[in-house]
Amino acid sequence: MEEVEAEAIPVAKEPPRIHRLDQSVVNRIAAGEVIQRPVSAVKELVENSLDAHSTSINVVVKDGGLKLIQVSDDGHGIRYEDLPILCERHTTSKLSEFEDLQSIKSMGFRGEALASMTYVGHVTVTTITAGQLHGYRVSYRDGVMEHEPKACAAVKGTQIMIENLFYNMTARRKTLQNSADDYPKIVDLLSRFAIHHINVNFSCRKHGAARADVHTVATSSRLDAIRSVFGVSVARNLMKIEAADDDVSSSVFEMDGFISNSNYIAKKTTMVLFINDRLVECTALKRAIEIVYAATLPKASKPFIYMSIVLPSEHVDVNIHPTKREVSLLNQEAIIEKIQSAFESKLRNSNEERTFQEQTMEPSSSGPKDTSKDSHCGPKLSGSRSQKVPVHKIVRTDSQDPAGRLHAYLQVKPQSHLGKESDLTVVRSSVRQRRNPKETADLTSIQELVSEIEGNSHSGLQDIIKYCTYIGMADDVFALLQHNTHLYLVNVVNLSKELMYQQVLCRFAHFNAIQISNPVPLKELIMLALKEEDLDQQCDENDDLKEKIAEMNMELLKQKSEMLNEYFSLSIDLDGNLSRLPVILDQYTPDMDRVPEFILCLGNDIDWENEKSCFQGISAALANFYALHPPTLPNPSGDNFQFYKKRRSSRNPQDEGNSSNSLVDDVVIEEEIDHELLVEAENAWAQREWSIQHVLFPAVRLFFKAPTSMATDGTFVQVASLEKLYKIFERC
Repeated sequence: MEEVEAEAIPVAKEPPRIHRLDQSVVNRIAAGEVIQRPVSAVKELVENSLDAHSTSINVVVKDGGLKLIQVSDDGHGIRYEDLPILCERHTTSKLSEFEDLQSIKSMGFRGEALASMTYVGHVTVTTITAGQLHGYRVSYRDGVMEHEPKACAAVKGTQIMIENLFYNMTARRKTLQNSADDYPKIVDLLSRFAIHHINVNFSCRKHGAARADVHTVATSSRLDAIRSVFGVSVARNLMKIEAADDDVSSSVFEMDGFISNSNYIAKKTTMVLFINDRLVECTALKRAIEIVYAATLPKASKPFIYMSIVLPSEHVDVNIHPTKREVSLLNQEAIIEKIQSAFESKLRNSNEERTFQEQTMEPSSSGPKDTSKDSHCGPKLSGSRSQKVPVHKIVRTDSQDPAGRLHAYLQVKPQSHLGKESDLTVVRSSVRQRRNPKETADLTSIQELVSEIEGNSHSGLQDIIKYCTYIGMADDVFALLQHNTHLYLVNVVNLSKELMYQQVLCRFAHFNAIQISNPVPLKELIMLALKEEDLDQQCDENDDLKEKIAEMNMELLKQKSEMLNEYFSLSIDLDGNLSRLPVILDQYTPDMDRVPEFILCLGNDIDWENEKSCFQGISAALANFYALHPPTLPNPSGDNFQFYKKRRSSRNPQDEGNSSNSLVDDVVIEEEIDHELLVEAENAWAQREWSIQHVLFPAVRLFFKAPTSMATDGTFVQVASLEKLYKIFERC
């Protein structure tokens, strides 16, 4: 009995000892929290590139990111001295003290991303900073360098390559291999960055693929970026939204973005949210917006939303999530409530703008795919799928795809100067709202001029213009157009001049106006124009004569100001100041450098006695002023770049006093680039090309009546025919 009782008494166990984990285990646990999937690594690397002020970021992915993630940028690079501690935990250039978090503006700050990647993958960094003759390449593992940095050839910026991600985390690697490929998530991530950071070029492609799945170029138009990433069908159904509050007691924020209207239909909600330029998620805000859509537009309850919210940095806590996916906002409920109200108000008003699609037998100018496949050539081709098109008749251009244009083969620089939205749907809808040209004026002279345009129309050119595809600019004057299987060179100066002339007559007495903020004296404008014509003479030789001419022309235009204002929206006040110009094409402003020439033309070249001749002359002067002439400054591309270089000679001081036989050898030629003038020229030329593609040709397709003379005067020149090229290749 005693033995049995002894066995029944439990033996007390000592509590387990608490010990400190090995540092490598701690680091690997932390790495698993920061780098949850391959897309997490891509996000961290892209944010680092943006912090480095990059203008171009390229991502290459293999096997969903498990085998390879490569992110290249053209940022400021990494100092050689910083490479040894680059991948150690909590090493960063973004902050020094915890209080710095209250004003942090960069997207990275904890110094954990690169370190975490080295604990779960093999990381190689190649970088070069400005002024270095060569770059450096170094590999990292477990937060430390595997070898000393090696000198190597490198392009500007940094390239970070991660191989064999999660090689030492078997369970996670198998889970990711068995799940859906992470590549679509990476593409979606880059797409979201691309529509917010519109001054940066983004590309993302699979390793070995010839074509990128994300390819965007820098632009100033948010709507352009959305169109290139998410497609035309999304962009055409978006409307701008803004909200703000400066009440310190409740909320302080500014919000702007684009949201889908009542015509947009999708199976799931797409919400792209940036807070202080940081890509984040906010479930409460998303839910609040979905409630508004479901209540206001039941059939469009799954919206597309892009929002950028800006708050004081001290009102945002960015350090609440390991992957920085979420942030905490001060007065979050009040901010969401105000944004929700703005959405509700905008959506209720959008019901008045609802449009409905209608089918038509005639191909639309905005329907590039059907048009480019020769669908408008006849009902036989478009009505029968089984009928095969001959190979030499197949058109290989898709105007919806930027890769089909010349821009895909050119190096495009960021264009922060473009100040207009290129929403072609807005352009076309506003143009279509114009009244019938035949009802524009009761004046017989205007009706006769319009009738002359219609009676002199060339049917062949009309067909080319209506169904053409814009390819790009061939040089400063000629653009390339494709129609069916033919390629044409088109003189955009002549084309735009004729279009402006026709539009002046069609909009006669019904112009919108461009208000000049500071009215310009006519006399000064005319003096400028006269001096430009007299450049070869001495400046003071004919000043008195020019003064008299300017005075006479100014008085003449002041006398005609009432008629000019009523019929052409050209406003001249009693003091002889020009204060208003007409809008001839929506979303287009003429080159103001040509105003003096235009005013001089009005004073000298108009027959004011005959009504028809007068209106025709004023219309022609306006057309020449508004035409898309090449900018005054030479095109910086090509040989003209030399124009922007300043050359100066200097002599080596050590050789002063030497014999004259070495004068040539002593002279040192130095060249400096006039950056201010160069930027101005680049802006002007980029603005002109944008206007040609997004304003001129959409308007030409809708309105233009091609005169017969353009078939023979060199405005339209056929340069290639696919059928003839096919015969040449067959003989070869």
